[in-house]
Amino acid sequence: MTISTYRPLPAEIRAIQDEMEAIAASYGLDFYETIFEMLDYEELSMFAAYGGFPIRYPHWRFGAEFDELMKGYSYGLQKIYEMVINTDPCYAYLLSCNSITDQKLVIAHVYGHCDFFKNNAWFAPTNRRMLDQMANHAARINRYIDKYGHEPVEEFIDACLSIDDLIDPYAPHIVRTAAKERKSVIPGDEQLQAPERKFQAKEYMDSYINPPEVIAKEQQAQQELLERQQITRSFPDRPERDVLQFLINHAQLREWQRDVLSIIRDEAYYFAPQGQTKIMNEGWASYWHSTIMTGHGLTDAEVIDYADHHSGTMATSPTRLNPYKLGIELFRDIEERWNKGQFGPEWEACDDAHERERWDKQLGLGREKIFEVRRIHNDITFIDTFLTEDFCRKHKLFSFAYNDENKTYEIESREFEEVKKHLLKNLTNFGRPVIRVMDGNYLNRGDLYLQHQYEGNELKIDYAEDTLTNIQKIWGRCVYLETVVDDIQCLMTFDGHEHQRAPLIKN
Repeated sequence: MTISTYRPLPAEIRAIQDEMEAIAASYGLDFYETIFEMLDYEELSMFAAYGGFPIRYPHWRFGAEFDELMKGYSYGLQKIYEMVINTDPCYAYLLSCNSITDQKLVIAHVYGHCDFFKNNAWFAPTNRRMLDQMANHAARINRYIDKYGHEPVEEFIDACLSIDDLIDPYAPHIVRTAAKERKSVIPGDEQLQAPERKFQAKEYMDSYINPPEVIAKEQQAQQELLERQQITRSFPDRPERDVLQFLINHAQLREWQRDVLSIIRDEAYYFAPQGQTKIMNEGWASYWHSTIMTGHGLTDAEVIDYADHHSGTMATSPTRLNPYKLGIELFRDIEERWNKGQFGPEWEACDDAHERERWDKQLGLGREKIFEVRRIHNDITFIDTFLTEDFCRKHKLFSFAYNDENKTYEIESREFEEVKKHLLKNLTNFGRPVIRVMDGNYLNRGDLYLQHQYEGNELKIDYAEDTLTNIQKIWGRCVYLETVVDDIQCLMTFDGHEHQRAPLIKN
C-alpha cells in the first residue's frame, strides 16, 4: 500500500520551522536538510506502524501495530506528537491537530534528532537513502507474492521476522580481514580432488622412480583421507553472531527466500543504531527542545502549555525507564560537571562532601563536552562512563524486579553498583539473548548447532522453542540450541517434528 501524504506546510508552521532551524544552527547543531509534512492521526499511525516510512512490504504485523496505535489514541491512552526518520534529507512528520506551542516544541525536538542522526558515530554506517530502499524492498516482495502466492511468502516472512534480532549490531563498525568463504559440506556436495604426489626425476627415469601403479594407489589413499576430513569438517571457523548472514550464506533456500531474508537483515541493521542509542537520542533531542523553547521559542501565553507537555514527556514511572528523562538529565549533569571541573583525578580523590558541593573551577567546558559525548557514545558506554553515584542519589534511581508471588514490581536495590549493573544489563543487546552459530555441520549431517551466551538470564522455553521452529524452517535440517534451563546446561533440539530437551554432557 502506497500512502500519498505530501501537502505544503501552512505559512505559520513554515515560519516556525525557519525560526527553529536558525536558532538550532546558532547553537552549533549540524543536520541534513529537514523536510516537514503535516499528517492527521490516522496517517501518522500508518507511518508509525511502518517504522516511520510511507511504504513497506505487505505483512499482517503492520496492520496489527496500526490497529493498536489507533485504539490507544481513541481511548486516550497515547498520542504520537511527531516522527522523524534517519535519512538524507531527514523527513519529519507533524500532527496536524497539535497546538502552535506543541508544533514549536516538536520542531525544535526534531532538529535535535536530526543532529544526532548525522553526527553520532553509531549511525555512520547506516543507509541514508533508506526511504528509496524500503520502496525497493516492498516492490521485490510484491513480485514474489504475485509469483509464488501470498501465503507462502507471508509464512516465510513470519519465520524471518521472529529472528530478525539475531544479528551482530557491532559488525558494521568492525573491519575484519576477508576470509576465504567455506561452503557447507553435506552429503552430495562436490568433493575436493587430492593432488598427485610424485618424486622428482628425470624423464627417462620417471617410470622407475614413480611406478604408475604405486602413484595411483598413493593418490587413492590421499583422496580417501581428504574426503574423510572434508565430510567431518565443521564450519564456521569461529562462532558467528550474525545468524541471519550465516543462514543467507548456507541455508538450503530458494533464491526468492534468500532475497527476502536479506531484506529482513538489511532493515534490522538499519534500525539497530536506534535501539543502541535510545536514551542518548531522546535525551539529546529533549535537551535541545528545552534549551531552544525556554530561551527563544515561547511567548508569555505559551509557557503553561509548554510546561504541561514537557513535564508529561519527562514523567517517570516506578515500573519502567523513561529514556527522555534519564537522557536529558545525564546530558545536563555532564554539562554542569565539565563547566565546574568536577572530573579528573583531583575530583575523584576528593572525599569531603562539603568541598564537592562547593567545587567550581569555572572551566566552562560543558557545552563542548556534551557535543563530544553525542558524537562518540552509545547508550551502554554513555551509562557506563557518566552515570555516577551522586547522580543516582540526586535523582533517586533504584533497580526493581518483578515479584512472582505478589504479581507486582518491587524495589530490588538502591545501591549504586546494583542500579548501574541493572541498567547496563537491560541495555546490552537490547535486553535480548546473544545467540551464536557454533557449527553448521553438526554430527556430520549438516545440522545447525547454536549456543546461547548465558549470563545469568535463562531463556523463556516457549519463546526458545518457537524460535527453533522458525530457524529449522529456514535451515531445512535439525537445529540444536545449547543453553541453561533451571541452572542445568542442556541441549534443546527441533528436527521439524518435535522438540526435545536433555542435559548436555560434554566429553
